[in-house]
Amino acid sequence: MRKNVFLLLNGEAPTKLPNLSKYDIICATDGAYQYLKNNNITPDFISGDFDSILDIPNDVEVISTPNQNFTDFDKILQILFEKGFYNIDVFGASGKEQDHFLGNLHTALQWKEKLKLTFFDNFGYYFLAETETKVKDCLDKTVSLFPFPKASNITTKGLQYPLNNEDLDFCKRIGTRNKAIKGNIKITFKTGDLFIFINN
Repeated sequence: MRKNVFLLLNGEAPTKLPNLSKYDIICATDGAYQYLKNNNITPDFISGDFDSILDIPNDVEVISTPNQNFTDFDKILQILFEKGFYNIDVFGASGKEQDHFLGNLHTALQWKEKLKLTFFDNFGYYFLAETETKVKDCLDKTVSLFPFPKASNITTKGLQYPLNNEDLDFCKRIGTRNKAIKGNIKITFKTGDLFIFINN
């Protein structure tokens, strides 16, 4: 059974939390712990090098990961993978310092074969697409396609401005600010990596 994870990073904090009862485990990097504490949420564990936290809690499992060759995000994903978790909803990955955001996208690419990561922020959600991806319930929402750095032979169905076997290249052409004209959309591509952003 692939259990569901709520993971909070130290980016822009969510203005609204999801229903946490649907998650099997709640965890956070050290810098994000204060947000959970302020909202009376006790995580199952926190991890990091603890350079972003003033008071280390004694009522929560604390996993120290001091290795500076990896980010706190990468290290907590390693912990979750070793614990047997797969479906991970990531909050707080964007906002604040944008080098962290781009670094988090890079980390997602490193884990694409092992974990299913879906990122949520205060504008919507985004994820690394599979070569055939269907997205439900997105009528009238803004849809952006970002190659990272390239994706080839992209075809879309259900978007206002469709792609028909076309390539996207981060340095030449990207697919921002499209619009879903159907409730369910379908995106396929042949090679490369492609992030899909769905904004409310």
